[in-house]
Amino acid sequence: MIAKRIIPCLDIKDGRVVKGINFVGLRDAGDPVELAKLYDRQHADELVFLDITASSDKRDIVLDLVERVAKEVFIPFTVGGGIRTIEDMRSLLNAGAEKISINTAALLRPELLTEGAQMFGSQCIVLAVDTRRRDPFNKQSGDTPIPNILRDCQVDHASQYEVYSHGGRTPTGIDALKWIKKAQRLGAGEVLLTSMDTDGTQNGYDVSLTTAIKKEVSIPIVASGGAGTLEHISQILEIADAALLASLLHYGTLSIPEIKRHLQSKNIPVRL
Repeated sequence: MIAKRIIPCLDIKDGRVVKGINFVGLRDAGDPVELAKLYDRQHADELVFLDITASSDKRDIVLDLVERVAKEVFIPFTVGGGIRTIEDMRSLLNAGAEKISINTAALLRPELLTEGAQMFGSQCIVLAVDTRRRDPFNKQSGDTPIPNILRDCQVDHASQYEVYSHGGRTPTGIDALKWIKKAQRLGAGEVLLTSMDTDGTQNGYDVSLTTAIKKEVSIPIVASGGAGTLEHISQILEIADAALLASLLHYGTLSIPEIKRHLQSKNIPVRL
């Protein structure tokens, strides 16, 4: 049986790790390189670095941070934020990243997923999706222009979740389930699925969202947003392939060895 993965997520803003609730109220959580070294020592399976303001600020991700992390850790890591071109991907992979996470750029130009998969392999291309549950009494959505290739992914009366871009700031009018299914066909090799409704709340992952996506796609799903207890983590890993964690780890509530021992006690396969 394939082992489930525990993946610390480091949201980067102005060179520091930050964490908020529902994508707002950010507070400092430490130095990214030092945290990466800690999680490497604790036997995290992978790391994720997301430059959360690169797209909204219309700037490139900081390559020197990627290079510094690559020199200090020996586990795979994914980098996202401000990636717009194949050359951006190449630069990050050359700097030491193992995977590239694309969110806003893929929504603006979905062909980028295909180009990246063809150039570097689909295993390198992670589709990041920030999504929020739609209000059943308010079917209005954002007026962001939708590329022609995504016209069939627009929200409709049956849509339950809408995709947001630019670090969760902009509603797109795109249905999350439709978009992820299309992204798999375009070449995405993994989905980093973040529920904006549960993010940072520590009230548990969005199980219904993760279950709905898992039924429709065959690529691995990394569930993100809401972990507060050991039970939350084991519950979501009955569905998802990996659990992304931030606050619980950054502020020392739980450690990775503690989490993995708990998962092992639940007969969930993990690498110790």
